[in-house]
Amino acid sequence: MAVQQVFKRYEKKYLLTESQEKEFLKELNGRMIMDKYGRHTICNIYFDTVDFDLIRTSLEKPLYKEKLRLRTYGVPETDEHTAFVEIKKKFEGIVYKRRESMSLKEAEDYLYRGIHPQKDSQIIREIDWFLKVHPVKPRVCLTYERRAFYEDGNPQFRMTLDQNITCRDYRLSLTEGVFGDTIIPEGSSLLEIKIPGIMPMWMSLILSKLKIYPVSISKYGRYYKNTEALNKQVNVRCRSLKLKEKAN
Repeated sequence: MAVQQVFKRYEKKYLLTESQEKEFLKELNGRMIMDKYGRHTICNIYFDTVDFDLIRTSLEKPLYKEKLRLRTYGVPETDEHTAFVEIKKKFEGIVYKRRESMSLKEAEDYLYRGIHPQKDSQIIREIDWFLKVHPVKPRVCLTYERRAFYEDGNPQFRMTLDQNITCRDYRLSLTEGVFGDTIIPEGSSLLEIKIPGIMPMWMSLILSKLKIYPVSISKYGRYYKNTEALNKQVNVRCRSLKLKEKAN
């Protein structure tokens, strides 16, 4: 079966408590069907500059932003595991995602070591241009457990529920497995509704009934902000200790 390489859609995000998720799934009443993969693990490496320019720009909510990531479905056990190199762009609220598949070894050679893959395509050339413009390197490993659903009779309307979202900025290989800092409360889930056009009225009514409101949240962005805040606290403590030492 052909793998989808190009996506264009709106994406709305909602942070659900455990009880909200139960009520939400109950209200769907079979309208959304879980895809054939069931609950599965998604592993990502996000690339950024030394100064985190890409995520810092993204958090400022510009009209246009972009990111580069390496993704696998499931924790890869060998370097022949299928991986996806993805460019994700957002312009005036519309998300554009373009990706190319290759083995994990090819992807790591390409992104970590600058060894160009043998295949050539328009998407590969776009990634080449991104790498030329942005001097990036692997910065964060982000993993989560996902359930993906599509509307019965309309497979273009999709939603995902992500749980156990973990991030780390060390041991940046997907073969290392799932571990790191969590970024949403235990038991919570991040709902993403992926809309090719207009949100179906029935979904809007369910969200309104349950008082589930959209949030502005980026998994990578939240980890960056949490880490930045922690680093600031550490730096403040260090400066305070140095001042006390000088005073004594």
